[in-house]
Amino acid sequence: MVSTARSRAEYEFLRWISPGEPRVCTGAAYAGKSKLAVLLGPDFLDRMRGKTVIDFGCGVGTEAIELAQHGARRVIGIDIREEALWKARERARLAGVADQCEFGTATDTAADMIMSLDSFEHFEDVAGILKVMDRLLSPEGEVVASFGPTWYHPLGGHLFSIFPWAHLIFSEASLIRWRSRFKDDGATCFRNTKGGLNQMTIRRFERIVAGSPFRFAEMATVPIRKLQCVHNRWTREFTTALVRCRLVKRSR
Repeated sequence: MVSTARSRAEYEFLRWISPGEPRVCTGAAYAGKSKLAVLLGPDFLDRMRGKTVIDFGCGVGTEAIELAQHGARRVIGIDIREEALWKARERARLAGVADQCEFGTATDTAADMIMSLDSFEHFEDVAGILKVMDRLLSPEGEVVASFGPTWYHPLGGHLFSIFPWAHLIFSEASLIRWRSRFKDDGATCFRNTKGGLNQMTIRRFERIVAGSPFRFAEMATVPIRKLQCVHNRWTREFTTALVRCRLVKRSR
């Protein structure tokens, strides 16, 4: 339990060093690039041609629309945020692929593939999400995921990482109080911030998958470029830029 005096001191320091919303994890690294190609490989779009794909955690539909434009037979975007879904539908209409795209908070459609980008560190109930994915995935299908930064990454706190590992140094209470200066969603902890932040680590993700209906067909921890010389199984929680994996049904 962090003392009230310490929490107050931390809050005042946070307010001093960052009086406004910091610009971190903005996605600027993908400007002018295909995020799908960068994260999942240049051949990923070709592999999706003619398939039904669920984009789990689709946000405003950027990647779902790109899949449709590159020949996916049907793309279903799933997200819990209605405002994001509304934007996704409008963007699909403007892109001319509204007939190929569907956006909602749930679906009953079986998919050849389920894709998830930058979402597993946000899902509130990851084990529950994997059970839903198992229900929606065809027997020979696969889940392709890429997510990060994970919790012990220098910017694993996303917005809360004012500087590297700040989210590990300051208390949750002081960080939430500081955030409330420019976010008005009423969040009281990391998990119920808008979009959620579940403090996912690599080891925890592996444990959850081990207890799920899936097994790893591939699993890679991609190192932070400047730390790749010290990246190994012992340091990976602190030196991994993102986790990339393919999951298949355990019964396959």
